[in-house]
This record gives sequence, structure tokens and C-alpha cells, in this order.
Amino acid sequence: MVQHEFTNALAGETSPYLLQHAHNPVQWFPWGEEAFRRAREEDKPILLSIGYSACHWCHVMERESFENQEIAKLMNQHFISIKVDREERPDLDSIYMSFVQMTTGSGGWPMTVFLTPDQHPFYGGTYFPPENRLGVPGFPRVLQSVARAYRENRQSIHEDAARITRELEKADSVPSPDFALTTRILDDAPTGLVTNYDSQNGGFGSAPKFPPSMALLFLLRSYLRTGQAHLLKITEHTLAAMALGGMYDQLGGGFHRYSVDARWQVPHFEKMLYDNALLSQVYLDAYLLTKSAFYSRIVKETLDYMAREMTSPEGGFYSSQDADSENQEGRFFLWTPKEIEEVLGKNDAERFCRYYGVKSEGQIEGKSVLSVSQGMDSAEIEGYSGQDAGTGNLGRERKLLFEARNKRVKPARDEKVLTAWNGLMLKSFAEAANGLDREDYRNAAIRNAEFVLNNLQQEGELLRSFRNGKAKHKAYLEDYACVIDALLSLYESTFDARWMVEAERLAHRMVEKFWDNTAGCFYFTSSDHEALIHRPRELYDNVMPSGNSAATFALLRLQRVTANSEWSSYVIDTLKKAAFLMSRHPSAFCHMLCALDYYLSPLKEIAIAGEPHNRQSRELLNQIFHRYLPNKIVVCGTDERLALLKERPRINGLSTAYVCVNSVCLPPVTEPEKLAALLRK
Repeated sequence: MVQHEFTNALAGETSPYLLQHAHNPVQWFPWGEEAFRRAREEDKPILLSIGYSACHWCHVMERESFENQEIAKLMNQHFISIKVDREERPDLDSIYMSFVQMTTGSGGWPMTVFLTPDQHPFYGGTYFPPENRLGVPGFPRVLQSVARAYRENRQSIHEDAARITRELEKADSVPSPDFALTTRILDDAPTGLVTNYDSQNGGFGSAPKFPPSMALLFLLRSYLRTGQAHLLKITEHTLAAMALGGMYDQLGGGFHRYSVDARWQVPHFEKMLYDNALLSQVYLDAYLLTKSAFYSRIVKETLDYMAREMTSPEGGFYSSQDADSENQEGRFFLWTPKEIEEVLGKNDAERFCRYYGVKSEGQIEGKSVLSVSQGMDSAEIEGYSGQDAGTGNLGRERKLLFEARNKRVKPARDEKVLTAWNGLMLKSFAEAANGLDREDYRNAAIRNAEFVLNNLQQEGELLRSFRNGKAKHKAYLEDYACVIDALLSLYESTFDARWMVEAERLAHRMVEKFWDNTAGCFYFTSSDHEALIHRPRELYDNVMPSGNSAATFALLRLQRVTANSEWSSYVIDTLKKAAFLMSRHPSAFCHMLCALDYYLSPLKEIAIAGEPHNRQSRELLNQIFHRYLPNKIVVCGTDERLALLKERPRINGLSTAYVCVNSVCLPPVTEPEKLAALLRK
């Protein structure tokens, strides 16, 4: 990156993405009143550029345009330029991405939007090259055309901007026909989800392929509910294809953002916290259901990667790892046969290269992505530890290459801590601690919860982002919802009541700040958030659960475990609000479908009367947490203030399990084998 003596107004920010642009010759401003005031006083439109630190094409546009003196001069002359980190400000990203998609038919990052001084959009796009290229206008041409149009057609631009804003508000309104919450929605949804199933390569649709985490979570639930074998087959095929392909880091663990091809071979190399949180949850559920050691290995390697490389000394989880190193995408992760031979020796290198598809011609500029070769038959894969790559020769060879790779220049890391994303990963660590008997995962979850509550909270309200000792930005619905859900999982991992108390307190805040009585669902921004051109609601799941689906799932769990009916109306209203759309577009509501499955399916209420950490209680708890029971609540202890423990004594002084299914209670048991029999029913 070119460094200039010039420093703009981004120099005081904490976001690594904004700081990357602090020395551009562009006179960037952060989003705020100072930029808006200048736009009004200088009578200039706003150039809004939105991206994120791990975005490859964001770096490309910076090198090509924002570090270009002539292009920067045009920007400074005609516009007030604002740079936004979409991960810090998902509200702005949502509003203006909706505009770009509405007016151009597509979206992505970097996103470039031109606004009036009062923040109404009138023209936009994504990446613009520095000169005209393949039918795409060059950025200088765009700048000059927009500036001229703003000077000469001011009135029509303002009229169009006002009309577009009304269209954005209209598009955000949710149809609410009378649609019953029945299992028919759950029965029909898998058919809609698997329509685009790629029976050859796994996953859904064609290239590029993104990890369908929430769809797979729902398909596992659907298999458990219906017993339809093809749902499990589709899920397992996709899980294997992703984890054996290049989208998975075969040496260091963790998943890259997506595959650029249909076969999961060549990834886009950035690693995102939310992807690895959601995928580790899917692989954990698959392990608990099938007991395949392959799935447990992927969970362990992914969480070990997070603990090793993506956790701050204080316990916060970092946001992402870049796609680029040394100005080349994927350079850190690519190999040639010669490089592997230098580490392993000729014989072992030949076998390793054959197994992982490393060839002299490579896939990217003569270098290869490690992915299990599709030319090998199943016996060869099994024989060379394809299902157990952590042991034997392959485990040793992977370790040696991992150590050699660590001597390379590592991709940059975005070290800001985002509340919602941390909630997702906290949940993964807490649940993996139970499912895999990993005390280190439990400790990581506790440290993370303490970090979030100590550093991303101010006067009892959550904040969005933390870096370098400073927390900023009011939290969004997804921040509250993901943390509440995670704290409930942490309670089940520790049976420390403070986590449930914190979850309840934050739930009250969430409802107070985000609930929309008129619409019957939650707003994305809080009631005391800054005034924007539009206050969005978010029902559709995207790469993460929507704020509404995450809130619904969290409040469902909270209601069941506390037996507090005050949360029911919010759950039912939101599910009803989404029901019609869920029935029509299941692929856009996979997490909400999981919430509906939790709401409609038989619920196992399990109470263990006994000290959580004694040997007998742990044996009972292992019977619960070592099997796939997605629709359950579990309490453990001797505190009868918890509704599920009230009037449930220990039998003969032994830890005792009480199981109720849909309010029908079964005889209490003290032996693990008898509890297992009850749970199998």
C-alpha cells in the first residue's frame, strides 16, 4: 500500500478498514455530521464508499483509484467523500445496498453510492475500474458525469432521490396475510431448499458457491423430524465436499469465504468469523447425529484455528483474516510441488501432492490450493486418512507444512471485535465444549462472554464494535439477539446462573429498544439510534441469521428455560409476520425455519437435580449433550428458583434426571443408561 504524507480525517478511527485509507490523497471523512455540514456548505454531493478490511476488490479499488493522485483530485474537487466499514455500520450498508440492488439489479463490495447532502441516494454501483473496461465506465468518467448531472439537473436529482427513498420504505414493508403457524411450512420447505442441489458436487446452485450453513442446520432438523434419508444424504454430501475441498484450510483449519468454482476447489481466501462460527455449529450437529469422527475433526480444527489465530489476549474474537498477502490473493495458502518436496522430501511429497491435488501447472499462477484429489477412489482416501487427517503420516506431513507456511508473510487480520459475530462464535465454543468434552473450549467461551459484557457494554446497553481499548457505535438487533442466544448456550455449558440472568436482562433491553408494535416484528436499529433516511427491518436471513430470526430463536429458548410467558407474544408475532414469506422463499429464511421447528416440534425439558460438576451429574449430562437434540432445554443444579428444578429432589441422594416432553413428564432416573433410553424415545 502506498503511504503518503497526507493524512485525512480517518486517522482518528479505530476500524482497520478506515485506517487503511487514512493516508489516501482522497479527503475522506467518517460518516458523521462534519461531512454532512461540509456537503451542505460547499454545495457538493456525497460520495459514499462502503467496504470491509478482508475484501479483495476493496483493496484493488484503493490501489487503482483512491491512491491515484488524479482520481483523488476529481473526488476532492467535486464531492465530499465518506468511507464506511460495513461491518461496523450494517445499517448504512443495508440501506444503501438495497438502493444499489434496486437500481442496478446486483450488489457487492466495494459499494459506491452518490448521495445528496441530506443522505438520499441518487446513483450507485460497486467496483469501478480506473479506466473504461469491458463495457464498465471508468471511475473518472463516473465522477465527472455525476458531478455534471448534479450541477445541471439538481431538481430532478432531488426528486428522484425522494422517490427512491419512498421505494426503499415500501420494499421494506412485510406482507402479513393470515397464515397459520403449522408444520406444513416445515414439511414444504426442504423441497424448496433442495431444488438447486448440485448432486455431483454438493451444495446448491452453481459457481460461485457460498457455504449454506443455515440451510444445512435446517435440513438436519428436518431429517430428525421426518426421517427422510435424502435430506441427511444431501447434507452430508455438502459437508464432505466443503471440508475436503479448497474452501477449507487443509493445514490450519477454518473455512475461507466461498468457492469461486462449483466443485469447492478454489476459494476466495478471506476468512470471516461468522462463517467459521456457523459452520462449526453445522459440523458439530452433524457429528452428534452421525458420530462421524470426520465431522468432529473439522469442528476441532476450526475452533482451534479460532483460538490460535483469531482470539485477542483478553478473549475477544477478531473479525476476519484477509484474502491477500504481499499484494497477491491467496499467496499465503498456495503451494507448488517443489515447495512441498523441500519440506517433506521426494517420496512423501509425491504422495501428499497426489492426495491434495498439487500439480506443476497449479490453479492460480502455477500454484495449487490444497484440496483432496477428486481423482482418488474412496479406498485410497480412507487409506490415506481422508477421514482422519489428524493422525498417521498425513497428520505428520500436514504439521510440517503448517510450520513451514507459518514462516511466510501472513495475511492481515482485522482485529476489531464485533458483538453479534462474537455471539455466534461464543455459542459454538460453548456447545462444542459439551459435545466434544473440551474444557478449553468452555474456558474460551467464558472468557469471551466476560470480554463482551465488560468491554462492549455501556450503562447496561450493548455497543457494536471494539478495538484498541475503545468501544463504539450503538448495537443493532443482531448484536443483542446473538449474545442472548450465546449466553443461554453458555449457561448450558457451565450451569452458572449469572449467564441466564444476563441473557434475561439483555432481552428486556432488546424488546424495549427494537420492538415495533405496529409491524409486529423488530427493527434493525434501536429507538435511540441516529436518524437515517429509513429505519430498516430485517427478516431475510443472509450470510448470518437476520436480526429478527436470531431474536425469535433466542426469546424462544429464554421463554422455555425460564417458564416466563412474557416472551411468547414477541415470538409468535414475529413468526406469523415471517410465515407467509417463509412458505414462499424458504432459502431466505433458514434460521427462521429453525426457530419455527423449535416452536412447533416436541420439546425435551431436561432437569438434572444435582451439583453440575460432580461425576454422576456429568455422566447424566453427557447422555444429553453427546447426542443430537436440537429442541431441548437443560438445567442442572439444586437452586429451586429455577422453574424446572422446583420440587424435583434428588433420589437417594443421587443426581436425578427429570425429562418432560411437551409438558408430559416421564419417571425420574438416576442411571445414565435409563436416561439414554428416555432420550431415544
